[in-house]
Amino acid sequence: MTLDPPEDDMTRNMGKLDRALRTIVALGLLYLAFGTAVLGTGLWMWLAVAVAAVFLVTSLAGNCPLYTLIGLRTCRS
Repeated sequence: MTLDPPEDDMTRNMGKLDRALRTIVALGLLYLAFGTAVLGTGLWMWLAVAVAAVFLVTSLAGNCPLYTLIGLRTCRS
C-alpha cells in the first residue's frame, strides 16, 4: 500500500516576480487607504482595501482565478 500525497486542486499559475509585485502593490494600497488621507474614508478607500485583499490572497496562494480563465501562466512549472 502506498500513500500518495493528495492532489492539489489549485495549480500554481503565478511566478515569483508576479507574486512579489502583487504583494508590493497590495501593501502600497493598504498604506494609501489607512496611512494617508489621499483616498479619504469613503468608497475609494474601501475599494483599495478590497483590491489589496484580493492581491494578497492570490499572491499567497500562488493562484489567480482570472489567469485560469484566460489561460495565462507566469510561472515556469
